[in-house]
Amino acid sequence: MKVVYTEEALRNLDDISDYIRQNYPTISETFRLRLQFVVARIAKWPESAQEVADQSGVRVVPLVRYPYKVFYRVTNQTIEILYIHHSSRDA
Repeated sequence: MKVVYTEEALRNLDDISDYIRQNYPTISETFRLRLQFVVARIAKWPESAQEVADQSGVRVVPLVRYPYKVFYRVTNQTIEILYIHHSSRDA
């Protein structure tokens, strides 16, 4: 499936990447690789992640080693990455 990022998701990713580069530069590359792995998994098995209770059609998958969650939805053979939030933030 094709994966696209919303403007909000791209802004989130820029902010997260900047924060990690500034505060934890040694994990910057491993974070990027983990995110790529998770997005590839979403593209392969889009229905495998948990649905968000109060957001119809939105699914969420954690980055596991990092305190972030990727929120997305599936529309017409496209995965739309909606936003990427810190685990402690509300959806």
